[in-house]
Amino acid sequence: MGKLIYGAPTWSVEFDDRALAHLRIVMIAKLRRQESFSFSWKFEAAFGSGRSSLWLHPAIPLQFEFYGGREPALNRAWIEELMLTANSPGGLELVPEPGTADAVKNKPATTSSSREP
Repeated sequence: MGKLIYGAPTWSVEFDDRALAHLRIVMIAKLRRQESFSFSWKFEAAFGSGRSSLWLHPAIPLQFEFYGGREPALNRAWIEELMLTANSPGGLELVPEPGTADAVKNKPATTSSSREP
């Protein structure tokens, strides 16, 4: 389980390390080009099947924390699908990894945000 940390003061949400590694590639590519965009994801059914979104801007601090010791292998097809959503009017959306039946692992572990000092 990894953590996306955003803003100052910080706000965070946890994602599976594999999903977070793919999101990192797409987010950094967009921000490197000085592009702002929205990012949306769905909550696990255990947390009410809701959705959340945030606005990402190049001037706002963004950090990725991974709890696993190894970098996950990247799936180019998934990166391309995520990039397609990121370049759409609706913004980046965490979509299931192509070729996997388990879409649950791509969802955040929690629905609550946490502020960190």
